[in-house]
Amino acid sequence: MRLESRKTDEGQHVVELAVPAMHCGGCIRRIEGALNALHGVVGARVNLTAKRVAVRWEGEDPPPLLETLQDLGYDAHFYSPTEDRKDRVLSELLRALAVAGFAAGNIMFLSVSVWSGADAEARDLFHWISAAIALPVLAYSGRIFFRSAWAALRRGQTNMDVPISIGVLLAFGMSLYDTINHGPHAYFDATVMLLFFLLIGRTLDHVMRERARSAVAGLARLGARGAVVEDEEGGRRYRPVEEIEVGARVLVAAGERVPLDGEILAGTSDLDASLVSGESEPLTVAPGARLQAGTLNLTGPLTLRATATARDSFLAEMIRLMESAEAGRGTYRRIADRASRLYAPVVHSLALLSFFGWMMVAGDWHLAVTIAVAVLIITCPCALGLSVPMVQVVAARRLFDQGIMVKDGGGLERLAEVDTVVFDKTGTLTLGRPRLLERNSLDQEALGIAAALAAYSRHPHSRALLDAAGTQVPGTAFEQVEEQPGYGVEGRSGDAVYRLGLPSWALTNEEDAGEGGTVLSRDGRLLAVYRFEDPLRPGAVEAVSALRRRGLALEILSGDHPAAVENLARRLGITEHRAATRPADKAAHLAALAGSGRKVLMVGDGLNDAPALAAAHVSMAPANAADVGRNAADLVFLRDSLEAVPGALEIAERAGRLVQQNFALSALYNVLALPFAVLGFVTPLIAALAMSLSSILVVANALRLNGSRRRSWRSATSKAHQASPATAPEAAL
Repeated sequence: MRLESRKTDEGQHVVELAVPAMHCGGCIRRIEGALNALHGVVGARVNLTAKRVAVRWEGEDPPPLLETLQDLGYDAHFYSPTEDRKDRVLSELLRALAVAGFAAGNIMFLSVSVWSGADAEARDLFHWISAAIALPVLAYSGRIFFRSAWAALRRGQTNMDVPISIGVLLAFGMSLYDTINHGPHAYFDATVMLLFFLLIGRTLDHVMRERARSAVAGLARLGARGAVVEDEEGGRRYRPVEEIEVGARVLVAAGERVPLDGEILAGTSDLDASLVSGESEPLTVAPGARLQAGTLNLTGPLTLRATATARDSFLAEMIRLMESAEAGRGTYRRIADRASRLYAPVVHSLALLSFFGWMMVAGDWHLAVTIAVAVLIITCPCALGLSVPMVQVVAARRLFDQGIMVKDGGGLERLAEVDTVVFDKTGTLTLGRPRLLERNSLDQEALGIAAALAAYSRHPHSRALLDAAGTQVPGTAFEQVEEQPGYGVEGRSGDAVYRLGLPSWALTNEEDAGEGGTVLSRDGRLLAVYRFEDPLRPGAVEAVSALRRRGLALEILSGDHPAAVENLARRLGITEHRAATRPADKAAHLAALAGSGRKVLMVGDGLNDAPALAAAHVSMAPANAADVGRNAADLVFLRDSLEAVPGALEIAERAGRLVQQNFALSALYNVLALPFAVLGFVTPLIAALAMSLSSILVVANALRLNGSRRRSWRSATSKAHQASPATAPEAAL
């Protein structure tokens, strides 16, 4: 335990444990409660999405964490980032569902023969065949519920799987008893059909939960696996990043990501820091500058002195922020989890009262058990189990048709609750791709020369020049081209020297460039000045207007410089904005908003947004976001338009209403059906049929979301936008 723990600056220890069997809000309460009660434990936080527990402990002797989890019924082990991520639980659920579905269909065929008037010998034969089919299905498919129920009962507790297991086993036991004694009725069909419907709900729910993968793995993949290190004699060799110590000389070639936090010893270059800091403009660096792990080296080779190990680098800090934020979101208990807390004790009590009541009235234990089984079956939470995942699956399909991918069903629930929307700037409200201004008014010959030089550079402004020039502008041939990292590109054509880059480097008289920008010069004389902008993302104005009409508070939270953020906020009419914010500052600001009771939707795209995306009540990211940003977000919109944000909000709100309707239908069904079961008017078979009808009703109600005739969010937004006079910010655009 001590070796697996990481020591903090406060002298405490932090260890991560993988707990694969966690599956609901009840697991969070039990695990955190038990671990926090241990002597020496400072705090324990569960990350339900990643199925991990982070425990902070202090003292000489490690607390018995694994033993405590084992006593709770959870097998746990030390977490390793290289663990196999294959979803074995889903494979088990699908196999169990297939077996139960196949068996239910065959037993129902046999039951139809019995109902059609088979004689006693044929009826007994069909009952025995049904029993032979149901028994292995019960053992194989039913273990999904039996395992969970037994783990709860061993601890003297209960959960939703306990009444399910009791009902299934009692129904099978009574059917087998009646078959042995040549009884006229057996309920093997009800038993297997019950398992089939329950497994449908359990599988759908698991699929929606497991789509919310932890973003930490994606963040770790963003870092370099190793780097070239130069020793004191000048020798070079590749070393894993974990083995590089503070003070080592690290070589970073153009096009590579900076592997560790460090200080530049030699070389100049341009860095793309947009994913890390949100800065839209490339950053020119020279000896003495400090770099953060994860930034992209664009133009020139650099030699760094490592100032932090891999465990203490900027990326490592980001990983810790992400884990903390995801663990905080993991405490959110989904609607089904909250509803299930009341189910088990209520159903147990009703079934037990029915048994004792009929024993007192009739004195027939067989009748009393049959009625108790009918009560358990008719109140089985099939409809309750399907209420949420079915709506979420249909909503996810509707959103996908609109170009929005849902990663987490819980995210849909949270999305319907938001009252505040916080936007990142670069790559979210804007496209994050510089665009050349005043393209048509520029000198075409000069543009061709600039594009020919830009072809030798990876600088974002060079790519923008190439895009603007296209294939229509004739280029210029150069005998020699050389990029000067941090300054620009120089080319020689005959006796002329052309330079594309900083005015201070390219021009003999820097003042000729006016307000600056990227300049093209010939022998030090100005030929052209090129200025760039980061264009608004399509639909940004319409999306902001639609969100404002919904009464939501809007804010911009960016790592870019204040002037750029203020200008964009003014154009969009967003009064609340913060600039030059670090990733930790973003996460802290969202935590402060949450602390004041706000339910925040964070829309961002970069590595610097990842902790904020995880810390927000719910989050969205564009498809062109950094991998870690997409992994951290609950929803990803696949098209460029930002109108996906109000569109997703509308569908989430309608899905929330359907979930509430489904719960109401489930409750109404139980209120109407339960008295008939308690009074003995319902056999277990009729109870199973009624339970199935309630499940079908819930599914049909969920499908209303798919067949709605309402206007699409896109047309509604555009029509409302056309009908209302343009506001000042919109008119300015």
